[in-house]
Amino acid sequence: MSEEMKLAEALALRADATKRIEQLRARIVASARYQEGEPPAEDAAELLTEVGNVLTELETLIRRINRTNAQTPLGDGTVTDALARRDVLRVRHSVLTASADAAAGRGQGFGRQLRSELRQLAALPVAELREQADRVAVELRHLDTDIQRTNWEADLLH
Repeated sequence: MSEEMKLAEALALRADATKRIEQLRARIVASARYQEGEPPAEDAAELLTEVGNVLTELETLIRRINRTNAQTPLGDGTVTDALARRDVLRVRHSVLTASADAAAGRGQGFGRQLRSELRQLAALPVAELREQADRVAVELRHLDTDIQRTNWEADLLH
């Protein structure tokens, strides 16, 4: 792992390491037992050693990424603050969208109704919820763009 890199590069390396660990895990599980008289497909002990090395690299990356996020300014706070805000905006958008969908009867099988059936009424203002969700989505896109830009501008700390 090179010493000088941008935060975005470290994030890509972290994603690659995570995928590599999952692949190694699957290979270890597949090779952990084998039929008597047949050689194992792969050396599970060797794969465990390899995954240990990748995990050590991953830990170093995560520490450096977290340190960089906590110390890199973004807006009125840090990248860490912006990430927390982004997480909450994603949940808020999901809740608003799900609430509007439920109030509109989407996905609940409210098709044709007979005159003798009780009508289903919306307990929430669907249009207002959709407008709120749209505003949150715009804020989320802007924040995500700011985070991505900062990731490519910020040098990864040691």
